[in-house]
Amino acid sequence: MGKRLSKIYTRTGDDGTTGLGDGTRVRKDHARVAAYGTVDEANSSIGMVLAVAAIPDNVRACLIEVQHDLFDLGGELCIPGHELIRADQITRLEQALDSLNESLPALEDFILPGGGTAAAACHLARTIVRRAERCVWTLADSEPVNAAVPRYLNRLSDLLFVIARVLARHEHGTEVLWRHDRGRPS
Repeated sequence: MGKRLSKIYTRTGDDGTTGLGDGTRVRKDHARVAAYGTVDEANSSIGMVLAVAAIPDNVRACLIEVQHDLFDLGGELCIPGHELIRADQITRLEQALDSLNESLPALEDFILPGGGTAAAACHLARTIVRRAERCVWTLADSEPVNAAVPRYLNRLSDLLFVIARVLARHEHGTEVLWRHDRGRPS
């Protein structure tokens, strides 16, 4: 294992730069920093979902595994040329997605973010993961990125959508559907 942080502040970032995992210093608004920073934000938002007590055990276990993956994924993005995310992790997400989606009714309308505290938190996590995916694609425009990284994030956002549906039913028994036919002022 690498060094442990014994001092939290270093003052080295006071000039608007930060150190990557390979020691390179870049601006804090660099595409690579935006990508791994948004992955960290996504991981934190999944932590908020997990902080809700009323989550089924299989969903909790799935999300904890995802948090470990996201920590690895952020580490990969922090170290140029380093690869940690693999195809089998994407397959695991797809299997969880299929398993959880199996018991859900078919979608006939769009779903509004909500349906309970955990479901709403999961929808928020989903949108942050989508943003992380966009940040990774921005990085990929200028630097090589492991092809498994954006695929993982894309599949994860799908999984979080399905988990939000599961949690809405678990919490309240329903989802909040978008009413496309509601009255509109003239």
